[in-house]
Amino acid sequence: MAKVIIVEDERLAAEKLIRQLKNIDSELEIVAKLDSVASTVEFLTNHSVDLIFLDIHLGDDLSFHIFDKVKIKTPIIFTTAYDQYAIKAFKLNSLDYLLKPVNKNELKEALLKFYDNQQRQTPVDYQTLLQGLQSNLEPTFQKRFMVYKGDRVKTIEVKDVAYFFAEGKYVYLVDTDGHEHLVDYTLDKLQSKLDPEQFFRINRQFIIQICAISDMVAYSKGRLKISLEPSPKKETIVSIDRSTDFKNWLNK
Repeated sequence: MAKVIIVEDERLAAEKLIRQLKNIDSELEIVAKLDSVASTVEFLTNHSVDLIFLDIHLGDDLSFHIFDKVKIKTPIIFTTAYDQYAIKAFKLNSLDYLLKPVNKNELKEALLKFYDNQQRQTPVDYQTLLQGLQSNLEPTFQKRFMVYKGDRVKTIEVKDVAYFFAEGKYVYLVDTDGHEHLVDYTLDKLQSKLDPEQFFRINRQFIIQICAISDMVAYSKGRLKISLEPSPKKETIVSIDRSTDFKNWLNK
């Protein structure tokens, strides 16, 4: 029976992850649910576990600072909402990562990798991980998008993008003048191409530019209802599982 801790500062995300893990493997023992660098350092100083699920952005700091304060050899599966620039480093060092909201199939694959590593007793080289991370801290983000209108082609600078939205099988770029342009990307793909300092995926349908926000009001269950300029056809409400990360993003 593997002992697991979950380090996640968003309560609903942590509870959802626990449910998913139990559905995949009912014998996993969740021994702690932690929400900060400080509490994680204190726990790992006094306890040992088999696997750590580690969010990157915690309430008190980036979780990478845990490695500065306690020596960790335990396998880690990282979770992240918008730190796509770090993904390359994790993959190069054979450590898994999961993008929020966590997909059950991807979670299952990550656990299978953990079980395989357990059998082979493969050591986790976090020094190499952090070196790889440092070399990837300056990401290259998309600077412009090529769009089509009939048989005409034009480019739109990222600074002129208000938001992206998905409708059915299609994704549209809306520029600051309110014009819609079909783009050949999924929202998942766009997340890895956009600067997370400027863009945030508020729900399954919208990725918004911070400069496009004109107003925000409290909504039910701790969510926010956002007004954008130019105004979209649909309501733009931050989903429950992204609300905490969104508020942290606004407050950076």
